[in-house]
Amino acid sequence: MTSHETQQLDDLQVGHLRHFANLSRQPINDWSFMQGRGTGQDDFGGYRFQMAYMAYALALAHRHRLPAAPGVFKPVFERFMEKMLLPEVWMYWARVSRGGSVFNAHLSDAYTEDWNPVGRDNIMYSAYVQSMALLYNYLFDDNRYAAPGALSFQYWSFFWGGKERRFEYDQTSLNQHIYWQMVESGYLGVACEPNCVFQICNQPAILGFRMHDLVTGESMAREVTEGYQKAWDQFGRLGANGHYNAMLSQDTRAVRDNAGLSPWVDAWCGTLMNMWNRDFVREHYPAQIADWLVRGAEGAMSVRSVERPTVMGQTIINDDSDFGWAATWASEMGDTAVLKGLLTHADRYMSPLWRDGGYCYPRNDVMSDKDGFRSLVEPMTGNVLLGYARLNVPDGLWGLYNTPWSKAQHHDPALTEVGVGVDVLQAYVDHDARVLNFAVRRQRARDEGFEVGIGRLAAAGHWTLLQRGEVVARGHGVQILASEAFNVRAMSGGIEFTCPSGDAIAFRLLFGLAERAAAA
Repeated sequence: MTSHETQQLDDLQVGHLRHFANLSRQPINDWSFMQGRGTGQDDFGGYRFQMAYMAYALALAHRHRLPAAPGVFKPVFERFMEKMLLPEVWMYWARVSRGGSVFNAHLSDAYTEDWNPVGRDNIMYSAYVQSMALLYNYLFDDNRYAAPGALSFQYWSFFWGGKERRFEYDQTSLNQHIYWQMVESGYLGVACEPNCVFQICNQPAILGFRMHDLVTGESMAREVTEGYQKAWDQFGRLGANGHYNAMLSQDTRAVRDNAGLSPWVDAWCGTLMNMWNRDFVREHYPAQIADWLVRGAEGAMSVRSVERPTVMGQTIINDDSDFGWAATWASEMGDTAVLKGLLTHADRYMSPLWRDGGYCYPRNDVMSDKDGFRSLVEPMTGNVLLGYARLNVPDGLWGLYNTPWSKAQHHDPALTEVGVGVDVLQAYVDHDARVLNFAVRRQRARDEGFEVGIGRLAAAGHWTLLQRGEVVARGHGVQILASEAFNVRAMSGGIEFTCPSGDAIAFRLLFGLAERAAAA
């Protein structure tokens, strides 16, 4: 039990969670609020990145803030997993796989159109599917994505005719496939687009390997990170300027450094690499962030972005999300001053919006307002990264990676069902006292779904549910022995009740020894 678990979420944190859930509920191929400035889904603001990092934010919030509320996170996670497999998310690969960029045009004669989005390269997509599936298994003790074909990529159109394109994987086969690509690279990493190995995009695969290990008891992540360290020692993870090298060309072994001091390169890489290489990341963080942090008035902070480059006669239009990545990095580093400054700037100059009970920063393509303050908001920043930063805790990814839950976590009583119209502000188990503590409230923007379900009661022994210190119900296992004050009903594996209206209400479920001690 940590201090973050016992603290109630504030309104903005709850608002970010609800915005994630709202986006996950949009109909298939309704990408409202998620389309960025780039085209074709091949830039850093693509749907895959937005959904993956919302899933990561959910994982961090569940692990560190609401560990006893899987019912808040699991359905949202499942909807994002479903959307990650949609053709609209991965069809860019049929184009990108053919090469033709400044980094692989000289090799493009050797490439053919590849419709399998995880077959070769494309770690900028495959690693997110892999890590999300394995995170789900670890967090919710549910191996549904281990079923054969559970991760299938399929597309057919009567305009194109011919047979359906279908590529079937599951979390184990995809994990193994990525692992062997990593081994074959000499642990330097798997390419994003052909010939281009980015440090950043191989970090999610390492997270996936670690989740695989936590589920299976293996040590794949240790092998890969040790190999990665040795492989990159010959090139250096940092450039001569002290900032993270962005990528390596496979054919020439030439390294592209962060010569332009783009904030996203340092911040994205530092955020993720901290999970397994914390001392190295923390050693270089102060000097790196100082080179592009802008200190504003009254505690606000922003970042200095580089000019958009011109390549092959065209100015690149890309959602780099410098500001958002800076916030996630500060949150992972526990740099509360910088994180507070960035969030202060965002709330002051980036037009935050409450939408259907959710909190976000809507897209704005204008770099600065009339007074010169940064106002640019890409969907990746406004939908995802600022919410991620607010929900994260210091060393959040490091803790997820290095301090796994005990076996009891998946067996203790928990909020396993949470209605659409309910906000959960607190949910944790005090194992010493054997008490489930939680606080809930009805979402005023909703007019349905006020049920709260407490599951995993079959082995809980005698229990007593209290609301503000008053006994609400008593029972043993899944059997309700007495129900007072309001109607508590049986559900599969536990009990459910309707969340009362009004402000947040705190509940305590005393179970086992705690219940008997209280009765005595």
